[in-house]
Amino acid sequence: MSKTFSFEKLEVWQLSRNLVAQVYSILKDFPEDEKFGLALQMKRAAISVSSNIAEGASRMSPKEQAHFYQISFSSLLELLNQMVLSVDLNFLKEEKYLELRRESEKISNMINALRQRAISQIEDMKTNGTYKDREYE
Repeated sequence: MSKTFSFEKLEVWQLSRNLVAQVYSILKDFPEDEKFGLALQMKRAAISVSSNIAEGASRMSPKEQAHFYQISFSSLLELLNQMVLSVDLNFLKEEKYLELRRESEKISNMINALRQRAISQIEDMKTNGTYKDREYE
C-alpha cells in the first residue's frame, strides 16, 4: 500500500480536486476557438487551487503555509471570475455556474480556515517568544 500524504487527507484538497474534474467537464462544451483562451486559463486556475493547497500543507513553517493557502484562494477567485465571464459569453449555463459557485464558496471558506490557522500559529509563536522570522521565511 502506498503512503498517504498529509494534503491527501484534507477535505478541502479532495473538494478542490473534484472541482478540477468539474471544470474539465464543462470545458468540453466550450467553443473550439476557446481551447487556448479562456478554457486554458480556467484549467490552470482550477489546477492551481488544489496544487497550492498541497504545497501549503507540505510546508513546515506557518508563514509559508499561509502564503500558499493565499495563492490557492486567489486562484479560486480567478476561476470564479472566469466562470462569470463564461456565463456572460454564453459558454456556461447559469444553472451549472451556480452549482460551481456554491462548491467554490465552500472551498474558499475551508482555504481561509487553513490560512487563519497558520496565521494563528504565527501569532502564538510571537506571543510565547518562539517565533524567529528568518527561520520561517
